[in-house]
Amino acid sequence: MSQPTTRLTAPAEAPPPRRFVFTRTHGLALLLVVELSGLGVLVPGYLDPSSLLDTSRTFIETGILALGMTFVIVSGGIDLSIASLLALVSVVMGLSYQAGLPLPAAMLLGVATGIAGGLVNGAAVAYLGLHPFVVTLATMAIYRGAAYAISNAAAVSDFPPWFASIGQSYIAGGLVPAQLPALVVAALACWLLLDRTTFGRRVYGIGANELATRFSGVPVERVKLAIYGLMGGLVSVAAIIQTARVSTARANASLGLELPVIAMVVLGGTKITGGAGTIPGTVLGVLVLAYLQDGLVSAGVRNDWGLVIVGAFLILGVLANEFFRRAPR
Repeated sequence: MSQPTTRLTAPAEAPPPRRFVFTRTHGLALLLVVELSGLGVLVPGYLDPSSLLDTSRTFIETGILALGMTFVIVSGGIDLSIASLLALVSVVMGLSYQAGLPLPAAMLLGVATGIAGGLVNGAAVAYLGLHPFVVTLATMAIYRGAAYAISNAAAVSDFPPWFASIGQSYIAGGLVPAQLPALVVAALACWLLLDRTTFGRRVYGIGANELATRFSGVPVERVKLAIYGLMGGLVSVAAIIQTARVSTARANASLGLELPVIAMVVLGGTKITGGAGTIPGTVLGVLVLAYLQDGLVSAGVRNDWGLVIVGAFLILGVLANEFFRRAPR
């Protein structure tokens, strides 16, 4: 009777150790550390936690706008009307309050105005097939002109103290600006929406290959409409915070804010032609550029050079995107 043969099996090989890959996010985090270290040398006391937190008051609105712009650019679009729409929302809110509407209702009217403005952009892009650059370039002029027209270029500044506290007060023992939690909550919500939902996957798909996404059954037009509507909603939030911070609603608010917002998003790794980008990258882009601008001013650098640096960072951001996209993994 034959004896059963014993099979000898080779011991299972251990999985290879994970290789660390230096990504764009790591590079931005390192850049932020180096930047803040340099500013700490140039400006004594700049790295104090209270100083860094207080500086965040200057970029809360810009950061909120950058979150919405991430969705727009990832989808292959662009929105040049955000600053003009912000001014229009602020003016509508201020004038309706001045006309006797309770301020909470005036704020809701402002939010409705911002969302409506975003939906107008989205409808023209999605259903009329117009290029986002052309559409938002036109609405940039329309929204700004409407803000000047309905306000007669006059400012509204007689807001109650409780409203001003939204943009001027501090919490946590006077250390944290009251509006900072709004940016944190908005960033977390946008990250979950873009990274963890079907809607987010559709946004990436439209930016990467709109035709293939359409053939896969995705309602491309509705997704685009929702993207620009979301942008309008975030513009409204930024408008309320900014109006409260300066205690004034005026038609010339946020002139030229489009460039820094786009620069922050692109610097954060969002591909300008769409299909790639992350909310954490945008947040880092906001921090890098905002603290750079503020630090240079604190160090005595003239404001006009700040504009030059914003433009330079925008170009460098595009170049860095291409480098990390083509780098072998």
